[in-house]
Amino acid sequence: MKSQDETLEDWCRALLQALELEGVEIDVNEVLALAGVAAHSVVRPAAPLTTFIAGFAAGLASGSGKASDASSMQAAMAVARRLATDYAAAEASGA
Repeated sequence: MKSQDETLEDWCRALLQALELEGVEIDVNEVLALAGVAAHSVVRPAAPLTTFIAGFAAGLASGSGKASDASSMQAAMAVARRLATDYAAAEASGA
């Protein structure tokens, strides 16, 4: 039986292949960490929305030639992570 990590790696590889993105590297742990921040800082359903929107933004930046795939993804995920933690802080302070 495969571990969860092996299953996720296999799934990502299959999905990337199906979407004709074989050369794209995905840091599964980083994406899951961002999802965790969003889920715990905003609400649970924010996790898939946050990762989708960050990925979409990274794809637009990368596709426009503004930055490499890796730096586009890192930048988008950093913005999303910062916004989620700021959101939680603002909610806690009643703002």
